Amino acid sequence: MSFKASAAHSSRIKKPSKAPSFKRNSSGSSPYSSFQRRKPLQRTATKSEFIPEEDESFNDRLDDFGLVQALSVDLTLRDISQALIYIKGKMWTQMPERAGMNSTRIAEVLNFRASLPPVVTISHLQALLNSPTAVEKEIAELSRGGAIRKIVVGGRGSLSEALILSQDLDRLIAQSDLEQAVQQRFITLLHENPMAVKIFRRQVSDEDARLLMHRGFLTTSDNTWTTINVFSVPGEGSKGTMTSLNSISKAASGSLMAVGGQGAVIAAGGSGGGIKPSDVGDYSLALPATGPFLKLLSNARSHLLSLLSKSKYKEVPESLLRQRWDGGISIDNGANVARRNRGEFTGVLPGRTRKWKQFYGISFEWILGECVGAGLVEVFNSGSIGRGIRAL
Repeated sequence: MSFKASAAHSSRIKKPSKAPSFKRNSSGSSPYSSFQRRKPLQRTATKSEFIPEEDESFNDRLDDFGLVQALSVDLTLRDISQALIYIKGKMWTQMPERAGMNSTRIAEVLNFRASLPPVVTISHLQALLNSPTAVEKEIAELSRGGAIRKIVVGGRGSLSEALILSQDLDRLIAQSDLEQAVQQRFITLLHENPMAVKIFRRQVSDEDARLLMHRGFLTTSDNTWTTINVFSVPGEGSKGTMTSLNSISKAASGSLMAVGGQGAVIAAGGSGGGIKPSDVGDYSLALPATGPFLKLLSNARSHLLSLLSKSKYKEVPESLLRQRWDGGISIDNGANVARRNRGEFTGVLPGRTRKWKQFYGISFEWILGECVGAGLVEVFNSGSIGRGIRAL
């Protein structure tokens, strides 16, 4: 009996199947139609395509357990002078190590900060101390004693009144390029009139006034009332001018009042002769770079309100609003450092956010106090998630 050895079934060698022909056939089908199709790979978002997802967990109303009585619980804030120093120290965010700005931009930011006057709005003080009557009383006492001085800018609403320490004002005058004699005369005039917000024409010479106006320490004083305010509301034109029918109809025939009185043309908005108002020619106390400061403050307020308007009910937790104000910047913690070392995206750099590009690094605490003082937002307790902020 003979045995024949043969290879196992599993070890048999098979010929490869016939490769697909790459010749064009008459049917027009693709030569790759026999290959297995696969779904395209899902691309991951690159740095330029990264879009942070909006937090959708706060579209409902927050719990309201009452308004916050005071924004700061610092026990050292016992008077206006300490509050002024505290607010000025909280205005700017410290320049970060990884700012995302070149040296030219960093120098521009720092120079702009240094050029602004060291003033604090009265509305911010009232929001911080939460006692308007006591604040106004103490402002009057400190102004009378020469410790602080009030600066009034007409037509600015809640931005119109600000305070500055008298020593800061004296330093600004001394650092200006005015002549020494002019500086001394102006400082002496301010010390003799600690509560004055206007400088009468007779108190300063025309040459000194011209130099002080050129340096930004004085502005011309004019009436805040204009004929635009009179005629902008229907029916008000009969009350606002001396040439109104109300006054003319009651005047005796042939008298000066029957034609509107003395200076009627000027009172109606025209030009020409007549008696000028008594305050024309007087000066208002001002500070250099007040305009850029007020513009920066106004734009920052509007931006914070726009961030609140992104939520359905215009109220968000304070932590979320702070994150929006900062622009979702990268935090230098251990996890982000590891991601950055791997080349992953960890957030934008500060220099690319609006906080630094447009507002030169204004801190969240400072602009929140300004908005609360102006009556634009309110801060309330919302339970376990901390304080909430609501637009008014």
